[in-house]
Amino acid sequence: MTSLSPTGTQIHLQRGAVTAQIAQVGASLRSLTVGGVGIVPPYPLGEPTPACSGVVLAPWPNRVRDGVWDDDGTGRQLAITEPKLNNASHGLLRFASYEVSQAESCAKLRATIVPQTGWPYELGTSVTYTLTETGIAVEHVLENRSDAAAPVALGTHPFVTIDDVDPHDLVLTVPAAAQFDVDDRMLPTGTSAAPAEVRDGVRLGDIVLDTGFADLTRDADGRVRHSLTAPDGRRVTLWQGEGFDYVQVYTTTSYPGQALAVAIEPMTAPADALNSGLGIRRLLPGESWTLHWGIELS
Repeated sequence: MTSLSPTGTQIHLQRGAVTAQIAQVGASLRSLTVGGVGIVPPYPLGEPTPACSGVVLAPWPNRVRDGVWDDDGTGRQLAITEPKLNNASHGLLRFASYEVSQAESCAKLRATIVPQTGWPYELGTSVTYTLTETGIAVEHVLENRSDAAAPVALGTHPFVTIDDVDPHDLVLTVPAAAQFDVDDRMLPTGTSAAPAEVRDGVRLGDIVLDTGFADLTRDADGRVRHSLTAPDGRRVTLWQGEGFDYVQVYTTTSYPGQALAVAIEPMTAPADALNSGLGIRRLLPGESWTLHWGIELS
C-alpha cells in the first residue's frame, strides 16, 4: 500500500507483526515496528525529513570540507549544501525521488546519480528493504555507469529507539576502539581512543554525541553490532556488514515527537573521505558494489 506526502509516496510494508514505512524521497526508512513496539521513530508526514532521518547517503556520507575534493589530481568543487559550516554534506541523493517497486514485505528503490556540479560520474544506485521476523534487512548496490573509474562511498542515517521506554534510560553500546576528533566545522583532525563507556555501554541520557567511530569490532559472522538496551533486557541491534567499516552516532533533543533520539549511521567512509581517501572505493566502469545492514529487536 502507498500514500502521498511532502516526502513523496510512502511505502507501507508488513510481515506478520513487523511493519515499516519507507519514504520515496531519499529512500528514507521512516518507521519500523516489531510486535507493536516502535524501533525506528516516525516523523510527521507533513514535514520534510528531519535530521536526514533514514536517508541514503551517496556517493559520500557526512561532510566534504568547503565542497572541495581532489579527484585523482583534478580539483572538484561540489555545491555547498551545509551553508552554516560551508561544507558539502551527505551526498547527492538526499532529496532524490526514487523509482519504487514493492511486494507486501519488500521494497526496492532505484535512483541515478547524474554528473553535476563537482561530480562528473554517473552511478546507478538501489536500496532494497526486506522485513524479517524480528526487524529489517537492507541491501545497497552502487554501479558505475561512467567510462572512467569513479570514487564512491555510502552511508545511511537510521534513528533507533524502543518507544515504550524513556529514551534517557536506554543503554547504548558501540564496539569501536577509535573515534575521530573534529574541528568546529565537524571535520576530522585526527583520531583518539574511543571512550570505554561507549564500548561497554552508556545510558543514553548521560552522553551527547555527534561522533564518527573507527576500528570497529566484527563478530564471527563478519558483522559489527551496535545496540540499545532497555532496563527490562529488550535490545535493538543495528548490524552492519562487510564494507561498512565506520559508524557515526548522533544524539539530539530536536527530533519531532522524541524527548531524546539517537541515529546510528553505518558508513563505508568517514567525514571528508573524498580528500583523505579513507574508505573510498574506485569502481571501474561497469563494476558494482553490494552492501548490507539491518535492525533487529530481541
